Amino acid sequence: MHEYDDAVLRCFLENQGQLFPEDVAETTEEAEAFLEDCMAVVVDGPDEVEEYFEEAGVDTEGANVLEADEVFDIGDGRFLIVEA
Repeated sequence: MHEYDDAVLRCFLENQGQLFPEDVAETTEEAEAFLEDCMAVVVDGPDEVEEYFEEAGVDTEGANVLEADEVFDIGDGRFLIVEA
């Protein structure tokens, strides 16, 4: 089971529109349940975002993975990755 702190949940609630055409959560509880269902991960910086995509077998050469729709900048150096 994943644990998402308040900063992660707020970030997702405020920015979920970058990945989904409609809101999938309205409260922090709904956001946490959704992120757990998606097995979303929190990583500690841009290098770990790149590593995540490489391990997933996604070709990221020449692309800025931080601009991917499924990558959310939490604002404290961490990133949330949500696979829809």
